[in-house]
Amino acid sequence: MARPAPLSGFPEWLPEGRIVEQHVLDAFRRTFELWGFASVETRAAEPLEEMLRKGEIDKEVYVLRRLHAEGDEDAGRQLGLHFDLTVPFARYVLENAGKLHFPFRRYQIQKVWRGERPQEGRYREFRQADVDVVGGGELPFHHDVEVAQVMAEALASLPLPRLRLQVNNRKLIEGFYRGLGAPDVTAVMRAIDKIDKLSPDAVRELLVTEAKLDDGQATRCLALAGISAEDGSFAEQVLALGVRDDLLDQGLHELTQVVEGVAGLRGERFAVSADLRIARGLDYYTGTVYEMRMEGFESLGSVCSGGRYDSLASDGSTTYPGVGISFGVTRVLGPLLARGVLRASRSVPSAVLVAVTAEDARAASAGVAAALRGRGVPVEVAPSAAKFGKQIRHADRRGIPYVWFVQTDEDGAVTGHEVKDIRSGAQVPADPATWQPPAEDLRPGVVTG
Repeated sequence: MARPAPLSGFPEWLPEGRIVEQHVLDAFRRTFELWGFASVETRAAEPLEEMLRKGEIDKEVYVLRRLHAEGDEDAGRQLGLHFDLTVPFARYVLENAGKLHFPFRRYQIQKVWRGERPQEGRYREFRQADVDVVGGGELPFHHDVEVAQVMAEALASLPLPRLRLQVNNRKLIEGFYRGLGAPDVTAVMRAIDKIDKLSPDAVRELLVTEAKLDDGQATRCLALAGISAEDGSFAEQVLALGVRDDLLDQGLHELTQVVEGVAGLRGERFAVSADLRIARGLDYYTGTVYEMRMEGFESLGSVCSGGRYDSLASDGSTTYPGVGISFGVTRVLGPLLARGVLRASRSVPSAVLVAVTAEDARAASAGVAAALRGRGVPVEVAPSAAKFGKQIRHADRRGIPYVWFVQTDEDGAVTGHEVKDIRSGAQVPADPATWQPPAEDLRPGVVTG
């Protein structure tokens, strides 16, 4: 059989990469649960009409079709693989509202699928890590600050390049465009959302031709998008543009609360700023919006995003407002692994390889391994009773730091044990009932290149 060709856009990590990914996912789980978020996993498929009811993403959805669908009760429904975790979560809330306690705090770490053109940081199958808080009828604004805090705390525990959280508010920008007299606020927002991809002149052309603004209106929209500050001074800059609107005032107040609320998160590896060009393309955001960039990898665009959505989920009598933020795990790890920025300290979980002196003595080696595993030490037994030098090289190739030797007499009775640190060459007596490796060697870790 010929070697199969890779399937573009569907990444598969080698064991070392998977160790790094699991380290990241474990860090997210620990932090999310420390903040009281409960784990949820939703189904992979959703009705197509539900996924497409907000935003313009129909070209990105993978549609499902069975080869033999006769007699299938769902044969008449078009299904698609979910392209994010927010829309399925909204459906989940509606279906289970009577069984949930609000505000409902959920985290979700799961794969999603998009039919995009594969490139660095963009995949057709990838994993996201989301946190959301959803209320029953109402949701206090302080949760907008909280979800930013919990995501920042999770990321602070990881050895990632410097990150910058950029925050804006849809009420602010919509109120500004409305106060400016824009005939089509949504068209203005879509044009401004392209400001990182197009030149200012190209965006101005879109504002004039598609959003129907005059040149003066377009100039002030671009001026608004150019405002950025790490404190509340952005509000004065906005007001200096001379536009007034009640919705604008509300957005300014809310954005100020978020920027001031996350000010304590700033440090050498994490920055926070109000950036008024951030709009988010999907239509369901209604207030706070978040985006995050990674220093040195600006070409990836946003690696973490989210915001407030006050009307995504509703059953007709009750509306379930929410706020959430999502981190693109695969989007970030793909480039970092490929460039050697992050790597695993070893390629296997094993901390110890128990050597085998002879095949008829393998049971003694297996007994040592069982004793160590019983105390939580990851162990494997050598695959063959080769010369000790070959067994040590086998451990070294896999990054296993310790090799255990079982000493026996002429009759095969165990007379003692020694463990060798193959990095330093030190070999000392050891007892399988009490020996423990240093904490840093117990599990594979993540190191930076």
